Amino acid sequence: MATRGVLRQNTAMLNRREGLRTRYFEVRSATDQLTTPLGPEDQTVQSMADVSPTKWHRAHTSWFFETFVLLPFQPNYCVFDEGYDYLFNSYYESVGPRYPRDRRGLISRPGLSDISAYRKHVDAAMDQFLAADPPPEAADLVELGLHHEEQHQELILMDIQHVLWNSPLQPAYSAETHLAPSPTSCGIEPQWHDLDGGVVTVGHNDLGFGFDNEGPGHQILLAPYRIADRLVTNAQWINFINDGGYSRPKLWLADGWAAVKNLGWQSPLYWEHHNECWTEFSLRGREVIDPSVTVHHISHYEADAFARWSNSRLPTEFEWEHAVRQLRGDSLHDSSANTASTEEHTTQPLNDSEGHVWQWTASAYLPYPGFQPAIGAVGEYNGKFMSGQMVLRGSSCFTPPGHSRVTYRNFFPPAARWVAAGLRLASDT
Repeated sequence: MATRGVLRQNTAMLNRREGLRTRYFEVRSATDQLTTPLGPEDQTVQSMADVSPTKWHRAHTSWFFETFVLLPFQPNYCVFDEGYDYLFNSYYESVGPRYPRDRRGLISRPGLSDISAYRKHVDAAMDQFLAADPPPEAADLVELGLHHEEQHQELILMDIQHVLWNSPLQPAYSAETHLAPSPTSCGIEPQWHDLDGGVVTVGHNDLGFGFDNEGPGHQILLAPYRIADRLVTNAQWINFINDGGYSRPKLWLADGWAAVKNLGWQSPLYWEHHNECWTEFSLRGREVIDPSVTVHHISHYEADAFARWSNSRLPTEFEWEHAVRQLRGDSLHDSSANTASTEEHTTQPLNDSEGHVWQWTASAYLPYPGFQPAIGAVGEYNGKFMSGQMVLRGSSCFTPPGHSRVTYRNFFPPAARWVAAGLRLASDT
């Protein structure tokens, strides 16, 4: 009996090791595939401080595995280039100094061939490392690194859209891409779900992977509320514009109105109006706007103003999470479930909760009660940004399949517009 137990344990360890190794190379390959339509010049440009060059994303994700896995856990690992520790550290102050974020586009060398060689160097070392028996703490860091790289896959697409939009030619990333929101599943006018609220459980429960900012799971009290069954569409947004939405200060938060005036906002980012026709720039290039597609590339300020114009409001992040769970029939303890991972979820009553656009909420990005950042330098991953940011829920058309969860807390500053973000309306009952 004891021998059988040891065999089961060894088999489980082998399965986890092989599964992690397979997943590692799948994720790394997916990153490289995203860059296939891009030339070396495309991957070097930085169009604003919040955008990073594609080659920087590719290098930084390799730096993550080198810094947090290989150097601490792989004896005799040889770094690819000592200078990369400075160039490709993003914001980990406890690791060491870093190159200024807003100057990443000035780095012409190392070139793309050097970055590709760096990725191959790290991958070869990780292959050897994962083929052995990595300790649990190292395996956990590998899993974190893979989810981290999937975040950068989404950033690669968001960033290159902004880069190409800034070109006078506005070239397409790929004319064949399907990386754009699809038409919404219903008509223009939303239907409403009434939810009772009460004491509900929110947050991650440690079953399956979750970032540290998703937990701990805890109970909160929600008042009864209503939430729209679908996302706001381009057609609705055009009505907002035509009704003077960008010229009525009473609709706007003070900082939002300041942004409208100082930055000249008159429509979502990437929109243009010519000859009585609205167009938008997507990864396919400039296209005529489809009224049935959910509006995207709007800031939190714009989402909040639209909600006020609609005599509604934005849902809190807890209302959003509770509504998805309730209307989809999830167990309140099943926080690890991916909201778009199975066929039964494609007809959920809360339509388009995943895979179209990130959805702004009314919630500031703050720690949950009892929040503890991850141990070590990776503890800088989320907690240090819990000020001046707003929470978004769901996922976008740029999010890798399987990456999001009902408890996933994305966050950006309220003025951010290059994010593929839209909104869903809510109201009090």
